[in-house]
Amino acid sequence: MVRAIKARYRRGKIELLEEVDMKEGEELTVTIEEEPRPVSSKEAFNRAAGAWKDTMDFDAFLRDLYASRRALGRDLTL
Repeated sequence: MVRAIKARYRRGKIELLEEVDMKEGEELTVTIEEEPRPVSSKEAFNRAAGAWKDTMDFDAFLRDLYASRRALGRDLTL
């Protein structure tokens, strides 16, 4: 039977945070799945920095943007 229970690692031992229905000395297999830790805003920004690099031609984007604005009858020059 597969069952997930909460536990805490403290002083080199795993402490169960829930009751289990097992006999003393019964063996089991432990799979460790770490909980994701909260990420600070600064760390999230640093991870994402440069993620969009080289994903689009920004000059072509600006040309298309300005062309679409001109098509609406407005003449914009920067």
